Formats: sequence, C-alpha cells, structure tokens
Amino acid sequence: MFDELTARIAGRFSRVEPRRRAEKLLLGLVSELPRKNCWTIAEHVGDATPDGLQHLLARAVWDADAVRDDLRDYVCDHLGSQNAVLIVDETGDLKKGTRTVGVQRQYTGTAGRIENSQVAVYLTYATTAGHAFIDRALYLPKSWTSDRERCAAAGISENMQFATKPALATTMITRALDAGVDAPWVTGDEVYGADPTLRAELERRGVGYVLAIGCDRRVTTGAGTFRPDELATRLPKHVWQRLSAGTGAKGHRFYDWALVDIDQDAEVGGHRWLLIRRNRRTRELAFYRCYAPTPVALPVLVRVAGTRWRVEES
Repeated sequence: MFDELTARIAGRFSRVEPRRRAEKLLLGLVSELPRKNCWTIAEHVGDATPDGLQHLLARAVWDADAVRDDLRDYVCDHLGSQNAVLIVDETGDLKKGTRTVGVQRQYTGTAGRIENSQVAVYLTYATTAGHAFIDRALYLPKSWTSDRERCAAAGISENMQFATKPALATTMITRALDAGVDAPWVTGDEVYGADPTLRAELERRGVGYVLAIGCDRRVTTGAGTFRPDELATRLPKHVWQRLSAGTGAKGHRFYDWALVDIDQDAEVGGHRWLLIRRNRRTRELAFYRCYAPTPVALPVLVRVAGTRWRVEES
C-alpha cells in the first residue's frame, strides 16, 4: 500500500531528490516514533542530518495541494463507504517565540487552555474500515492577516484574508464534495455547531450533520424556544434510549439519548433535531444540532455523533 501511495504522488515532484525525501518523510510519519520532526525522522530513515527533509518542507518546489488531492483519492479508494462521515476538528501545536506562521496566544485543546500556539483545522474521512486526514488548513488569526509586513516576511500571499475556523472547514468540506467524495454526514464540535453559515451550506447541499453545540445555545421547538439544558429537564423518562456511541478502550460507550424535533418552520426542506446525550453515571449532558434531508432513526444520529472520537486517534 505504501508503494501504491508513493507512486500516486510521484508525478507531483519534478526531480527525483524531493520525491525520495517525501517518501522518507512519509515513512517517518507512519512510524511508531514518539516524537515526529525533521530531526527524529531523519535519524529514523538513516539520514545523517535533517537538512534534506527541512529543504523539502521549506524550499523545494512541489505541489502540496495536488499531493493532498492524491492522498484524498487514495483514502477514499481504500476506505470508501456510502456511510462515510467527514469530521472537522482543530488541533494546536505549542510554540515558543513569535515567528512561526499563525502563532499567537490562543486557546488550544492540546493544552486545554490559552497558550502560545499554532492552530490548524483538519478534515478526516471516517468509515468502519478506518479513518484518515484528507485536508488541512492553517488558522491565521487577525493578528497575522492584519499585519501585511509580518505576512510578507513569512511568505504568506498578500491575497490572504482572515477566515474563521468554521469558514476553513466549510471550504475543505466543499472541496471534498466537489471532488466526488461520497460522504452523507458531517460532524464536529461546538466551534462548528455554532456556525449558521456552515450549517446552511451543508443543508443546501443535502448533507446531513451532527454538530455539537453548547448548553447556552437556543433551539426552537413546537412548544417555544429553549436552552438545550432547559429542554432536557422537560423530557419524560420514556423518550430516553440507551445506545452505544461506538467502542472505546474499555468497550462500548453507552449513554442515554433523546431526540427532539426543532426548527420545523425552516425555509429549507429536510429534518432537524436536537440530539441530547446523558452520561449514565454523572448525568452530564451534551447537545447536538442535527439535520438530514430525509428522516433517519436515532441510532443513525448516535453513530455519527460517536464517530467524532476518531479524530483523537488521527
């Protein structure tokens, strides 16, 4: 499989040296190295110094976006399923100093707090056969996009404009769907569930979603508009169902789940729900805005919600 992948991307390199370095980089990235950077990967693949890998990433001429597209097609060819889920999520790398592109003091889930970090948004393709990243976008805070001299010094195009994380996710999802990726579902955390533009674009395309939202968001039912946590307290016992959100390190992750119809007067067709998850032991609640172009059963939405944990393994 590795040879098949490297053969796919070989044509994206005009010279043999960067192609071979790219192959070494891939070998390092799929290895069991506890830390992966140019130094550790160079040692792993037998290079005396990291100079070659650093040159590949910083100065060599090759089409990174075309390689991304080749990788996406490879992943879909091997893991493809009609029940695929696209997962959007961001991750941060802790940094020192101010020169790394996109770095600033900002919240990162890596540390669980505000730190000096670089944040990127990733798109994962997930099926029962496996999962893998198929796209990425570096998040550039306004402190960067508003400072043209800083951007120019870092090699960032003068045409680069500020984009929110949900906007970056929307662009990546659109790119995947336009390329023919067959994925009827999208899931993500509260950052993406709170964005109406992302949700509207998915609905326009007829793509279902299960997107987490905070307890302070408001949803509209036939009985009025409520906070999700307020609505949860009004539900009778019989509407809750115990279902598994998938398997984890300790077996199936069972929760109690309830589903409430919302936004029944929406102008765009389809079906919308508030999905509520309740921890069986602590009673802690989690909430998801859901949409599907046609009616679906509760276990389907639970499956999609549970898929988001795959990003922790990516």
